[in-house]
Amino acid sequence: MSSDRRQNKIDEVLLNKQPTLELFLDNIHDSHNLAAIIRSCDAVGILNIYYTNQKNESFKTHKTITQGAHRWVNRFRIKDDDKIKFLKQKQDEGYQIVATHIEEGAVNYTEIDYTKPTMIITGNEKEGVSDEIIALSNQSIKIPMKGMVQSLNVSVATALILYEAQRQLEEKGRYQTPQLTVEQRNKIKEEWIYRDTIARRSKGKIPLKFIEEVKIN
Repeated sequence: MSSDRRQNKIDEVLLNKQPTLELFLDNIHDSHNLAAIIRSCDAVGILNIYYTNQKNESFKTHKTITQGAHRWVNRFRIKDDDKIKFLKQKQDEGYQIVATHIEEGAVNYTEIDYTKPTMIITGNEKEGVSDEIIALSNQSIKIPMKGMVQSLNVSVATALILYEAQRQLEEKGRYQTPQLTVEQRNKIKEEWIYRDTIARRSKGKIPLKFIEEVKIN
C-alpha cells in the first residue's frame, strides 16, 4: 500500500474509533487468545485494551493471528496489584464496569447499554474474572449456552460481546460521527505512523516498548 493510501486508511480508521468502549482482560494466560482479541477489537473500532497477568509481564503478539491489527489498537498492561484501583478510577470517570461471569444476578450480554462509557471485562481461560473484580463491577453478564459446556473460548466470547456493542453503537450513529477530536486523531495518527514504520523495518514485529505499563497513583 502506498504511503498516501496508508495515511488515508489511517484517517478512515480513526474516524470509526470508539474511545468510550474499552476492554480489560483479567489475568489472561494465553497470548494466542490475546492476539485474537486484539484483532476483534480492531474490527469494531476499540482504541484501548488493558490487561493483567500475575507475572506482570508484557505478552508478545502473534502477527499471523492479529494480521497487523496490533499496530492499530493500543494495549496497556496493568500491574495485577493495581487493577482494582485502576477500575475504580474508570468508574469515577463515568464508566460502567461490565464483567463476564456466570452467577444468579448475571444478565444476557445483549441487555447491556454499550452506548454508555463501558469497560468490558473478560477473565482468564481457567478461573474467569477474579472475585474482587466481580464485587466491584456494576453488572455481570453471560452468554446463553445450550450445550454441555458452560462457556466459550475467551476470544470467541469477547468477539460476540464486542459485536453486540458495535450493533448498538451503529444504531446510535456513533460510527457516522467522529468520537475523537481532530487534535486527538492527529496525535494518534502520528504515533501510529511511527509505530507502523518501526514494525515494517522489523518485519511486522512491534518492540515490547510500545506496550505500555500504566502507572496507577
